[in-house]
Amino acid sequence: MGALRIICDKNENALVNYKQQYPDVEGCLAFNDLLRREELQGIVIATPAETHFLLAREALMAGKHVYVEKPLVLQEYEGEELIQLAAERDLTLMVGHLLQYHPAFSCLKQMVTTGDLGRVNYIYSHRLNLGKIRREENILWSFAPHDISMILSLAGEEPETVMATGGNYLHQRIADVTTTHLEFSSGLKSHVFVSWLHPYKEQKLVVVGEKNGGF
Repeated sequence: MGALRIICDKNENALVNYKQQYPDVEGCLAFNDLLRREELQGIVIATPAETHFLLAREALMAGKHVYVEKPLVLQEYEGEELIQLAAERDLTLMVGHLLQYHPAFSCLKQMVTTGDLGRVNYIYSHRLNLGKIRREENILWSFAPHDISMILSLAGEEPETVMATGGNYLHQRIADVTTTHLEFSSGLKSHVFVSWLHPYKEQKLVVVGEKNGGF
């Protein structure tokens, strides 16, 4: 798109590889160098989840629009602070929920909006794979944001109750498998099953309505 101006990475070897892939793009090692560049309008943060809040906050404070890979942050109050900062400075703060823009999901959302499915009774999603196993965040933060984002978009409302359970098998503090249940005031119920210990890859979103099921 011709929008990429500079790549920042503290790994010098990674920067060398990026330079080979994008010969016309600059490279730098220090994040502060990006913040000082007045010609840069926006910054994409694609770093470990535990660093998202501080980096996004610095970028917003420097007057940059910010696109953050999911999850936005790991604590609710951190997300609220970033939203407030962006609003106060009239800046765009966007999370990388890419599936919101997938043609299949756009079609499904239109079917729900126009009533082609009737009243939506139930939504469930599976996002399963063998790896990539992370140590910065658990499977809920790593895999489920896409599914929760789509469910909330289809529901058009916030859930009344949320319950999540998980299993820690490879590390005592990091869940490898979780099941999340959401219930809405309209009667809609949904669940999200995610795992990076599954023997094969499966990504599925099913919407069950009065008239039909959308996949």
